Parts: sequence; C-alpha cells; structure tokens
Amino acid sequence: MASDILTEPPSRQLYTPEERARRDGTVWTTVQGVLAPLQFVVFLVSAALVLRFMATGYGYDAATVSIIAKTVILLTIMVTGAIWEKVVFGQYLFAPAFFWEDVFSFAVIALHLTYVWSLLAGWPHDQQMWIALAAYGAYVVNAAQFLWKLRMARLDAEGRP
Repeated sequence: MASDILTEPPSRQLYTPEERARRDGTVWTTVQGVLAPLQFVVFLVSAALVLRFMATGYGYDAATVSIIAKTVILLTIMVTGAIWEKVVFGQYLFAPAFFWEDVFSFAVIALHLTYVWSLLAGWPHDQQMWIALAAYGAYVVNAAQFLWKLRMARLDAEGRP
C-alpha cells in the first residue's frame, strides 16, 4: 500500500502518434526550426554588445538596437510557437507537453518588455542593460528547457526512455 503511494505514474510520451504526425506535417515546425537558432545567434551578438557596453561604457546604441532585435524575434517566435501548439496539440498555449516551457517563456517576455519600458521611459543606460542581462539569463534557462524537450522527443521517437 505505501509503495503504491511512492510509485510514480507512467510517464506520458511527449507526442501521441497523431500529435507527432501533425508536428511533422506543419510548416510551423520549420518556422520554429529557423527562428530558434536565429534568435540564439542574435542573442549571442547582443549579449556581447551589452557586455561590451557594461565593461567600457561604449556602444550603447548598438547594444540597444540588438536588444530590440532580440525582443522582436522573441515575440515572433512566441506567436508562431503558439500557432504551432494549436496545430499540434489543439490549444494555443500551455499544452501539457510544453506547459512549463510556456510559463517560463512568459517570464522571459516580461523581462524583455521591461527592458523596452525602461528604454522608452529613459531610465539610466546601465539600469537598462542590467534588465537586458536579466532577460538574457532567463532566456538561456528557457532555451535549455526547449533543448531538453527536443532531446526527449528524439529519444521518445527512438523508443528509448
């Protein structure tokens, strides 16, 4: 009886066969496959520009443009990702398979938009950049979540735990 309480329920596969077919058959999977690495490259460039500004005080305009570009790509990938979830899982966001990734994505978006607010409100440049760095730290965690899910999907497709 006590061992039943400690027994974990069987894990659900990431995709049912029907969901996998929809995932593989939609253009939105390709869109996500293009936008995700693009966002990562923009992130790397932007992070370097922000860190350069923080270290030297130079390059504020370049860092700002790069953060705005990163934010636009982030918002684009979130909208297209919601469409992808609707096609694959039947709901725009918070499908059980990607619930926590979606929750954390909203935190990432909130931090990026806080940066935009700080920019528009004219906050001191160093404060803006600290917000951008916090947004980027959250983005790294969120990207790791999605990479983990991608790995789990590949293992699942191979029939491995």
